[in-house]
Amino acid sequence: MAESPLHRALQLHSTSPLHRASETQSTSPLRSHSIEHRSDAEQKRREVGEREGIVYIFTSFNNTIVHATDLSGNTISRISGGIVTKQDRLKANPTVAMFVAKRVAEMLKDNGVNALYIRIRAKTGSSGLGPGAHAVVKSLSKEGFRIISIVDTTRIPRGGPKPAGGRRGRRV
Repeated sequence: MAESPLHRALQLHSTSPLHRASETQSTSPLRSHSIEHRSDAEQKRREVGEREGIVYIFTSFNNTIVHATDLSGNTISRISGGIVTKQDRLKANPTVAMFVAKRVAEMLKDNGVNALYIRIRAKTGSSGLGPGAHAVVKSLSKEGFRIISIVDTTRIPRGGPKPAGGRRGRRV
């Protein structure tokens, strides 16, 4: 019975030293290298003492609320525009948001946090973020925090409840 060229190639491949080396290793050389590289980077961060936190920014056109937690969800600080200023018209101001971020930054530094995941949320159904969101992110980065990621977690209405007024609407 004659052997096909494909059968011979498979036999040669199974007897090659490269194939035997790959049988002893469970992962490919490229994959093991990337895992080693990642663990070195994590190890360097741990040596430096990097601690991560999550900053939730709720921003509307009336107020800016910044809530900082550690990765397990324990609150480190919660500051709003109303704590910094007592004038209602200034609570959503970018300048006040900057002072809010500075107070949050002090509390985060006291707890040893130096890297942040940022989650920005606006009022559901609003046209966009409030004026304080970008000011908070910018001032936190200027305070020396390493920003890992910024995510917009604004809720999106999908239909919602039936509008009042019935089928023909409100008749005036």
